[in-house]
Amino acid sequence: MDQKRILLIVGGGVAAYKALELTRLLRKAGVAVRPILTAAGAQFVTPLSLSALAEDKVYSELFSLTDEAEMGHIELSRSADLVVVAPATADLMAKAANGLANDLASTALLATDKPVLMAPAMNVRMWQAAATRRNLSALMADGVRFVGPDEGAMACGEFGPGRLAEPPAILEAILALLAGGARPLAGRRAIVTAGPTVEAIDPVRMLTNRSSGKQGYAIAGALAALGAEVTLVSGPTALAAPAGVQRIDVESARDMLAACEAALPAEIAVCVAAVADWRPAEAGGRKIKKGAKAPDAIALVENPDILDALSKSRRRPHLVVGFAAETNDLDANAKAKLARKGCDWIVANDVSVAGTMGGDDNAVAIVTKAGVERWERLPKGEVARRLAQRIADEFA
Repeated sequence: MDQKRILLIVGGGVAAYKALELTRLLRKAGVAVRPILTAAGAQFVTPLSLSALAEDKVYSELFSLTDEAEMGHIELSRSADLVVVAPATADLMAKAANGLANDLASTALLATDKPVLMAPAMNVRMWQAAATRRNLSALMADGVRFVGPDEGAMACGEFGPGRLAEPPAILEAILALLAGGARPLAGRRAIVTAGPTVEAIDPVRMLTNRSSGKQGYAIAGALAALGAEVTLVSGPTALAAPAGVQRIDVESARDMLAACEAALPAEIAVCVAAVADWRPAEAGGRKIKKGAKAPDAIALVENPDILDALSKSRRRPHLVVGFAAETNDLDANAKAKLARKGCDWIVANDVSVAGTMGGDDNAVAIVTKAGVERWERLPKGEVARRLAQRIADEFA
């Protein structure tokens, strides 16, 4: 990647601050970044901060004599391997879809002969507006790629699709395109489990865990980016499904196992979900009322083991990868789990490290029969990209 360069167009909006983190991640990955900052984008991030992180000059003026002498806007639009627009506002999308060119950003988009990736960010009503949907269709027909938007709370106080995809997810999409759009897993089917499971105590209370689903969703997206046909079996999360991924929503461990078995046959299974080991033997049909004292006990029974079931299935995927979230004795516990479950790899991570459960970074070790391979602490999107590439290498 140290020979690759992107032209990063930063549009206006509160989400522009994420362009700074995206720039940092790209430089960390060895990708050169040449930024264009729109007038609206400069209301939210400064040229100085963007330039410092990109380690390159920031361009903003179409009619700058100095900039045109040093790097004409036509040359600027073609000087990179990929053009990335993040955030891609409704205005930038409209200009690109209709061939308008009244500033440096829109001119560069019209003049480029390189692939374009857009990461939209706007109010939910703007994203759902008929005009934006038309522009989106036109851009996709022109070959523009998209990552996001995500769904969630917005700075304007509304909730829904329109949030800028997180920088690790945008990075993942960029690196996949810079790799030549290689799709080594094309034609292969994959099952990924993600998030927590929920086991009902009564209609109100439940047993669950702290899993956010971020790592599993990132892995599903990374496998899809390499061409796999991905079924994501997800417990309850606040995340949007990655592009190109079929998501099946479940709650209990039994539901998750049934959905995984229904998704077979598949060549790949990656069991990332934090599945509850136990469930109440009986779930109350009514809320257990608060009495003079708490119930003496809630009888528990063991849940089905999804990793074990897929590893020993008659329709076993060619490659079965499990995850082990440990708080101590990481290597020993992971090796024991590998032998006990009969899977091919275990991805072990130490969840006693603050910020791992629910956070954006992870430090993992890949445990196989051949030994243990440790990775440094990385954004979960980068962990996903590396794991997906390793899976592709296994099939190669």
